[in-house]
Amino acid sequence: MTDEELEAMHKRKKERTLARKTKKIRDIQKRRFFWFSFAFMIMLLDQLTKWAIMEHVIRPFLHGNNGLGFIDWYINQPSVISFTQIPVTSFFNIVMAWNTGVSFSLMNDMGAYGYLILIFIAMIIVTIFVIMLWKSDNKVNNLCYALVIGGALGNVIDRARFGAVIDFLDFHINDYHWPAFNLADMSIVSGIILLIGSSLFFERKTRERYRKNYKKRKKEQELYKKQFGLK
Repeated sequence: MTDEELEAMHKRKKERTLARKTKKIRDIQKRRFFWFSFAFMIMLLDQLTKWAIMEHVIRPFLHGNNGLGFIDWYINQPSVISFTQIPVTSFFNIVMAWNTGVSFSLMNDMGAYGYLILIFIAMIIVTIFVIMLWKSDNKVNNLCYALVIGGALGNVIDRARFGAVIDFLDFHINDYHWPAFNLADMSIVSGIILLIGSSLFFERKTRERYRKNYKKRKKEQELYKKQFGLK
């Protein structure tokens, strides 16, 4: 093989490498945009459900007329509704409950400034999950991160606006009531459970698949070097 042919071969290899890097960067950008958009949609859906329950279920039930529209609900601070319970079935109620603690009404006695502490803690957690989502290329893990981020931000918005989180789903058996919760709580808990399950059951398969792919790539590289007399 002549020097010109070798130079042309190396040039084509560099061009292919550059094209692969460019495609990889674009794929990473698309992936990040998708998952952060997904987290935003979780947060938005959580806020929409809280607005709908507060202004178009609870308020009409108490006062007989619909409340504020969604945009007005944000621009104009709505009047706070005290605890209200609307029976739906023998085991489920729609309620208007204000949670000053964490998900499922835990730690509900942290004092007047407890909501500020919880906002601070929640934002630290969100920051950690944002960093992990930014770096991750695992679809299952990304789903988990986005669920936690979206849910946590949904509850943070409530704390910043009202000093407490709006909970409205109340399941019960006779007089025993599971702590009221909302869509954000469901999103957070689902993300954490799925993340634990992924770590326990899927990471091992991922490592095994990576080892197999690594051996395959190693053989291909050795064959390529041998074919063109490279070291």
